[in-house]
Amino acid sequence: MRNALGLMLASFVTAVLITGVWFWTSSPRADAAPPQTVAARAADPLPAPAAAKPAPKDDVEITAGLSKPAPALAPAPAAFPAPLPVRPAATCANPDALGVSRVVVIDTTGGPGFGFLQYKQFDFLTDKEVVLTFDDGPWPTTPAVLKALADECTKGLFFPVGKHTTYHPEILKQVAAAGHTIGSHTWSHAHLDSKKMTEPQMREEIEKGFSAVKMALGTAPAPFFRFPGLGHTQAALGYLASRNISMFSVDVDSNDFKSSGPDQVIQNVMTKLDKQGKGVILMHDLQKHTALALPTLLRRLKAGGYKVVQMRAKEQLETLPEYDAMLVKDQKTPAVASRPISSVVQTVSQ
Repeated sequence: MRNALGLMLASFVTAVLITGVWFWTSSPRADAAPPQTVAARAADPLPAPAAAKPAPKDDVEITAGLSKPAPALAPAPAAFPAPLPVRPAATCANPDALGVSRVVVIDTTGGPGFGFLQYKQFDFLTDKEVVLTFDDGPWPTTPAVLKALADECTKGLFFPVGKHTTYHPEILKQVAAAGHTIGSHTWSHAHLDSKKMTEPQMREEIEKGFSAVKMALGTAPAPFFRFPGLGHTQAALGYLASRNISMFSVDVDSNDFKSSGPDQVIQNVMTKLDKQGKGVILMHDLQKHTALALPTLLRRLKAGGYKVVQMRAKEQLETLPEYDAMLVKDQKTPAVASRPISSVVQTVSQ
């Protein structure tokens, strides 16, 4: 009996052992994992996974670094300045102003021409874009033109006559202070295509006009020029090109100098502009009708979806010393003050 019980117990233990071995070898292990996970453990002695681990870490650090301001890139704004401001809210009281849609800077090397009536090289305006230009000032009517432009927070391009500049230098200073671009329109508004005009006279008309602007402002004008009556010659074109002075013609002529009144000026401009779709608009700031028409005309431009482009020069014109001296002699007054005002005028009692 005892032997039988012992035999049965031995058989049971044997069966349990066999079952345990079978279960252990045939069932999935709870701690089993993909080989790469095990190999990626820090304690793993295998060299390959250990060497590969820092690479992803370095990539993440470099990428994160690029998302932060980098000291090495700080000088970039100086090399690539931000776009010129247009209609800054702080200086424009009119929330519905016409404003300036964009500012373009002109490289005047070689004397490029603008205005398709005569110069068709550079079609830089897009549909519904205009450039506002004014000839023949400065004049007592010019401040009214400046006010209309200021009320609409927009900018123009002025071509003053040299003699007029000597009459009203303080008005031309107002034009500059308002941020408008200033070129020249000759010294005396002489037509340079006249058969009686000699080449020395042509050069004097051009250069003294620019010298007069410099004398009034105390700083160099833009190398922008418009021929009186739009009358040019090959000799004059060649001379301007040699001086790197850009020439301006017109796309839309207001004919304000022969209009019956402000309404006629507005009609002239809008009729031509709606037909052409864009362009350089010619007006005269010494014309009373233009000064009166401008507030309504600017609103009409805004209502019609037109946008103003301001033109500036990449570099200002360096006037010629001989013509500066000629102008000083004619005017019997220094072109530019050689002493600071504080050394000339001092307050001793207040």
